[in-house]
Amino acid sequence: VQLQASGGGLVQAGGSLKLSCAASGLTFSDYAFGWLRQAPGKEREFVAGITYRGAVTYYTDSVKGRFTISRDNAKNTVYLQMNSLKPEDTAVYYCAADPLVVTMRNSQNAVDYWGQGTQVTVSS
Repeated sequence: VQLQASGGGLVQAGGSLKLSCAASGLTFSDYAFGWLRQAPGKEREFVAGITYRGAVTYYTDSVKGRFTISRDNAKNTVYLQMNSLKPEDTAVYYCAADPLVVTMRNSQNAVDYWGQGTQVTVSS
C-alpha cells in the first residue's frame, strides 16, 4: 500500500494550498481517509477526515470553515483544500487511511496506513 502526498509548499498568510493524497494497493472505497499534521515540537494532531463514501467529513475546530477535505473514488485520491492559511498551520501534513475516521482522530497508533508527509509552511 502506498499513500503519496503532494501539494505542500511555502505560502503567505491568507493564501491557499491544495494537498493531494494518491492511494494505491488498497481498495480505495473501503477506507476512510484523513489528514493529520505535526508541527515542530508538537504532537501529531488530527486535522480532517472523510468517510469511505465521502458522505461525512470531520474537522478539528481550528480549521473549520477554512479547510475542506474531499475524495474522488474514481481517481483513488483524497484532497485537502486549505484556504486562509495562518502561520500556525505550518506543519508536516500526513494522509492516512483506516476503515474508521475515529481511529485517525483518537487512536493514531492503530491507523492502518500512512503517507510520507508533505511540508506546509505559512509565512507571516
